[in-house]
Amino acid sequence: MSLVTSFVAELIWAANQAPNLTSFEKRRLLERAVVTIHDLREQAGIPSSHTAADAVTGLQETAATVDSLDGERIRAALLEAADMIRTLRVLLDSGTEVVIKSIEGNNR
Repeated sequence: MSLVTSFVAELIWAANQAPNLTSFEKRRLLERAVVTIHDLREQAGIPSSHTAADAVTGLQETAATVDSLDGERIRAALLEAADMIRTLRVLLDSGTEVVIKSIEGNNR
């Protein structure tokens, strides 16, 4: 089993155990997920947007405020992170080439 696959399994397990995890464990898992997603995006040639619309920004905000969030929100964030990582891994394994086209200068 690859490290990425193991981490996805760990995130899913943690989502099912969210009420029993400490704040530190929740925060650390989400922070690891953000780093993993950034790394996989870089490998796939997908630039980070660092905007509010980027799901990774939401995961970072969730990690920063983990103490004030209920277990269901943490569970959803862990599952979202697992899905993003799994999807990026499938994309990389498929050999699909990602091409990002700039629309700057397009006045439509």
